[in-house]
Amino acid sequence: MDELAIFGGPRTVPQGMVQTWPPLTQEDRDAVLSVFDANILHGTSAPNALALQREFAEWLGVRHCLVTNSGTSALHMAVASLGIGPGDEVIVPAFTYWSTAAAVLHHNAIPVFVDIEQGGWCIDPGRIEAAISPHTRAVLPVHIHGMAADMGPILDIARRRGLRVIGDACQAHGATWGGRKVGTLEDTCGFSTNRSKNLSSGEGGLFVTNDDQAYGVAAKLREFGEVVVRDGEREYNAYGLGWMYRSHEFVNAFCRSQLRHLDRNNATRREFAEFLTAALEQIPGLKGPCKPANREPVYFSYIVEFRPEELGLDVPIASFKAAMQRALAAEGIGLGQWQRVPVPAQSVFQNKQGYGRGCPWSCAFYGREITYRGEDYPVTVDFIARHAYLAGVFPPNTMELMERYVAGFRKVSGRPEALQKLIEQASH
Repeated sequence: MDELAIFGGPRTVPQGMVQTWPPLTQEDRDAVLSVFDANILHGTSAPNALALQREFAEWLGVRHCLVTNSGTSALHMAVASLGIGPGDEVIVPAFTYWSTAAAVLHHNAIPVFVDIEQGGWCIDPGRIEAAISPHTRAVLPVHIHGMAADMGPILDIARRRGLRVIGDACQAHGATWGGRKVGTLEDTCGFSTNRSKNLSSGEGGLFVTNDDQAYGVAAKLREFGEVVVRDGEREYNAYGLGWMYRSHEFVNAFCRSQLRHLDRNNATRREFAEFLTAALEQIPGLKGPCKPANREPVYFSYIVEFRPEELGLDVPIASFKAAMQRALAAEGIGLGQWQRVPVPAQSVFQNKQGYGRGCPWSCAFYGREITYRGEDYPVTVDFIARHAYLAGVFPPNTMELMERYVAGFRKVSGRPEALQKLIEQASH
């Protein structure tokens, strides 16, 4: 076996082989340039905004869609459109990007955290009821890493306890539970179209719902609290507090073009992921993601688990993971991480910064003390410690890259004594 690249051996993945997301076509460029020709650059009634809303709603299978300027704004609209506000609690998973909880705070409500499940890594339905209080108004499952949350028991709890269900599908365009796409199961839902997402527009978001009343509230919220009627005279009267969450036409046109390729790109992600997962079953020290029954993921992130015990190494997981990442990076295989602590362990919750002076936790409509402790979420803590995300598991990359990844994993895993050396070097 060749020497590891970190010790002078040849790289497994050649420099420059890993391509970035999203794949860009001449069709994408033409779509964006056509906005200049139309000379309509913005507006909720602009042609690309209206077309994107219609096309995404049809693709997803919902009645209403509103295009927004970010996934976070779409989530804020999803919370606010259901009448959730001061004094209310919303149950969210302890592992997510923190904008999930920020969307709750943005409307003066209180996030209450619940640990995640093993395997799927979404909110654990078995822990939700214990978190419900008289203040609870909604549950906000996150379809994380492109994996649908276990929606059956979540919807059952919501029905029995009179709660609304808000979806965070920012990483899960096309993921399904029970054969149904996420975004069609919840009362309201938000998607992101940030550059990294399965459906990319550079930066943007999409709010969706089948609830006519929620749609009306969200439409006002998106544009300063006003009712803006297409082709009608603008009233310039705010009916409530609103924001400026409009998108612009360059983003909308680009997103429409990318939407035409979404199903094909998701299919490629699945093909790559299933190949890698099958291969990692035969490589000790590493493991790919599982796929729970009744759920079909779209692999926004390809998750890799680190297992030092399979290589006979009795070392701390943090040391093994760092050594593996260094060795694999030298082979041209990038494994990164974006969440380092549970969300409730972040400073905004530890210090209860919010809007300042303790708001919204000190709100007179709330009236109870809540404490956030990261160690109360052991599955989240363990997930963060043991996992990282593999770069490039998407088009325009090819199966040749996936094969080289497998070769690199096998090469590094086959040299436990070299990993031990890296661990010892790091400790000195």
